[in-house]
Amino acid sequence: MVQMEKRNLRKTRTGVVISNKMDKTIVIAAKFKEMHPIYGKFVQKTKKYHAHDEKNEANVGDTVLIMETRPLSKTKRWRLVQIIEKAK
Repeated sequence: MVQMEKRNLRKTRTGVVISNKMDKTIVIAAKFKEMHPIYGKFVQKTKKYHAHDEKNEANVGDTVLIMETRPLSKTKRWRLVQIIEKAK
């Protein structure tokens, strides 16, 4: 019971796949808005995440959902949960 509650606290991000050249790894660009500290204007920023894609099923341009997981390599701390929308 306690184990399942901990799993639900994992962070999720939605983003677009920008690279799938590595084996079982994809790079996702997640956009978010952050308020500028001085001007108070919202600025759009992008952060890259390396995610584990076990079956190499995501392609460049796909919108995907990733979830936080244990460290899988030096840079991979996320895993692919589902492909929300395939690229056209």
